[in-house]
Amino acid sequence: MIELTDTHAHLYSGKFDHDRPEMVQRAIAAGVTRMYLPNIDAESIQPMLDLEAAFPDHCFAMMGLHPSHVKPETVEAELALVEDWLSRRTWAGVGETGIDLYWDKTTLGIQQIAFARQCEWAKDLNLPVIIHSREANREALEVVRKAQDGRLRGIFHCFSGTLDEAKEMIALGFLIGVGGSLTYPKSNLPAVLREVPLEHIVLETDAPYLPPVPHRGKRNESAYIRLVAEMLSEAKVLPLTEIARKTTANARRMFG
Repeated sequence: MIELTDTHAHLYSGKFDHDRPEMVQRAIAAGVTRMYLPNIDAESIQPMLDLEAAFPDHCFAMMGLHPSHVKPETVEAELALVEDWLSRRTWAGVGETGIDLYWDKTTLGIQQIAFARQCEWAKDLNLPVIIHSREANREALEVVRKAQDGRLRGIFHCFSGTLDEAKEMIALGFLIGVGGSLTYPKSNLPAVLREVPLEHIVLETDAPYLPPVPHRGKRNESAYIRLVAEMLSEAKVLPLTEIARKTTANARRMFG
């Protein structure tokens, strides 16, 4: 049995309400021993904590504010809540945070502020920061460059950029999170990842979103991460066992 780590999965989502325990057990049976849960906003905190409490050996919560939920009227209250929760207990990471220009470009300024603040908290707490960067790699990298003082580390989740962007992320001390989009027929990721050393890559699902082929169009779940690992194995011409071993080691190194 190979061991895999899902570094990014919203398993507390309402889309799993009818079969969440069974879904987590399917993942464990498939060799996914650790599943990291990024927070979204105030409303997702309790469902996330409930799931972690139900599977404390397999599910690990993170705390942050998602860029798509950065709104002028609520951002300060949301960030205050995140900061308060970060002070209450130990977390696996800070996030997910970052910049999303797919849904709303008008909030770029406050997204940058919220992202930069969460990077500072990650450094102060010695935690990895989990970065969402949708149609915003340049903008996200700019924030990371300004924040990087040798203490910042983390994962650029759901990577879909160029080789040059991957190299810059790695040079800044970050890992590349690879998910279901690697399996899509028109994806440029196989060609890009062939040039990225395996030591800089971790696997993720982003469940319930971005399901890999052949589940595209359906709900994603952590058990499907094996399909991502298999495609990465094919792209890099390496045994699946090596992909699993190294990406799991990378995740353990990042999260501690």
